[in-house]
Amino acid sequence: MAATMVPSDELLPDVLPTDRLNERGMATKGLRDELRRINNAANVLTVIGAVTVSFGSVILAGYVNTWWAYLLAFVVMARGHVGLNILGHEAAHRLLFSNRAVNDFVGRWILGYPTYQAMQGYRRAHFAHHRDEMGPEEPDLVLYSGYPVPPDSWRRKLRRDATGVSAYKNFRGLWRAARGGALEARQIIAVQAVMLGASLAVMRPLMYVVWIVSWSTLWRVSNRLRAIAEHGGMIRSKDRRLTTHVIRQSLIARIWMVPYNTGWHLAHHVDMGVPWRNLPRLHDELVASGWVIEELEYPSYRAFWKAASSGTVKQPDLAGAGSGQSSMLEF
Repeated sequence: MAATMVPSDELLPDVLPTDRLNERGMATKGLRDELRRINNAANVLTVIGAVTVSFGSVILAGYVNTWWAYLLAFVVMARGHVGLNILGHEAAHRLLFSNRAVNDFVGRWILGYPTYQAMQGYRRAHFAHHRDEMGPEEPDLVLYSGYPVPPDSWRRKLRRDATGVSAYKNFRGLWRAARGGALEARQIIAVQAVMLGASLAVMRPLMYVVWIVSWSTLWRVSNRLRAIAEHGGMIRSKDRRLTTHVIRQSLIARIWMVPYNTGWHLAHHVDMGVPWRNLPRLHDELVASGWVIEELEYPSYRAFWKAASSGTVKQPDLAGAGSGQSSMLEF
């Protein structure tokens, strides 16, 4: 049984700095400026594509108005919510559009609020995550700590996600925040009210049911699986190889769970100022330098999840542990 998910010293060669990377793995000046360039025009098309997949699948189901159309939309929306959420993460980093007003408007009203993401609150919590992964201010420490867990604990967590228990905790927090006067919480509820009202106005309430139930079940499972694959069982360190996992990116994973290059997560934590389009290139630089070696990489997400659920010590079931990414609804 695995006792730790932290890489051993022999998997962490001390080869930095180089002429292209500094001692932390960040690109040196000329290359860094190139990697940090935001492609505004391409990102417009990316956002349109994400909105088309998500909203479009639900609208199409309402147009067809058959049980199998709603079922298909329910499944497709698992990917739809992933796309909106990850692009919302990009906007939270102010990397989606170079114009900050446009970046934040799209991040909040088009990507974030329709998927129950408090963008401004999430930005504050998420930057704390980047400043000191697994440190005392880590907003998702409960989510990441304690791995590998026993198989029964792993199944229990996923079951809470799949049955809507985790989502219920999020919605309860959202409602309490709104009652307490939190502006973003009220804005999220207002957007949801408009979406629900639109589905009722066209006499297709199942469109909104598909939207919220897919988020509450399939997306919650996907979100936990991805989040644990990013940082589960790692430790506080200035060496990002000890805070963030490296997992080989398959086409299926990139389509359904980690689109927009979010699976190149070590590169993202090495330099969080690099937009999503350039993360594979930064990762290639890390590999070429010898800082990331093949033995450090899990061959697939399935291999990682097998390792993450191979423990013998039960993870403490603390408050919030079943809620998935706890910073998603911070206000």
